[in-house]
Amino acid sequence: MSNLSDAEFEALLADVSRRPQQRGNLIFALDATASRERTWDTAAKLQAQMFAEVAVIGSLDVQLIYFRGIDECKASTWVSDPMVLAKLMVKIRCEAGETQIERVLARASRETAQRKINAVVYVGDCCEESRDQLVPAARKLGDLGVPVFMFQEGPDQIAESRFKEIAELTHGAYYRFDRGSARQLAELLKAVAMFAVGGVMALERQGSEASKYLLGQIKS
Repeated sequence: MSNLSDAEFEALLADVSRRPQQRGNLIFALDATASRERTWDTAAKLQAQMFAEVAVIGSLDVQLIYFRGIDECKASTWVSDPMVLAKLMVKIRCEAGETQIERVLARASRETAQRKINAVVYVGDCCEESRDQLVPAARKLGDLGVPVFMFQEGPDQIAESRFKEIAELTHGAYYRFDRGSARQLAELLKAVAMFAVGGVMALERQGSEASKYLLGQIKS
């Protein structure tokens, strides 16, 4: 995937700044169970890069949700400085437990009562919840017009099936990554941030391979 040149990126930022000052809202959700401990630091760095890009773009509020342990699922307040969340991520340590994706989706639905949610990003490696648990929650978000971008770390086939269905039901997108695709993941995360600020038109203007990949699923 190709990066935007400095001139293209500055032009895109200028275009965003000329638009009406309606803020975007993005929920960033993470699986912090023990299976992700081996690659957590690398993932945290990539996600911090996304937050740094968001801070440059501006016009976006972010909420961080993570789960771990037996029954721990926490959400931060909404913040306009995403680097605050980057610092919080550094302090999170993985703990053994099962996935709580349904709780993440339900939280996103509840948040829509308070503000327009432009996108949900989820990063995880497995799924221990049944399809019957996840499909109703995903359909509700789809009905509310909230796209979910599911990023899967590793090759777990059950997770792939569940994640793809959540993305499809919410008109979001799915991407599977590993250690060798860190750069592609970073670009996709930045593209989602741009989407949350400016919608489909922002992705079309960006024209990167990452934006084209997302558009191919969002519009399908």
